[in-house]
Amino acid sequence: MSGPSHRLRRSRRDRVLLGVCGGLGEFFGIPTFWFRLAFFILFIPGGLPGVVPYFIMWLIIPSE
Repeated sequence: MSGPSHRLRRSRRDRVLLGVCGGLGEFFGIPTFWFRLAFFILFIPGGLPGVVPYFIMWLIIPSE
């Protein structure tokens, strides 16, 4: 196999908080804005629906 492997990693370059949305954007090849918007929308109804999945992904997804 030549070239870098396409693996899910938390981003060090495109991060606002912990790099989860940046890593998801790089992995799926779509703008990070859409992941940030999705987590923000999930955060609106009281926080937990957006915060819990974000921090679970932060624990599971390794850093670059």
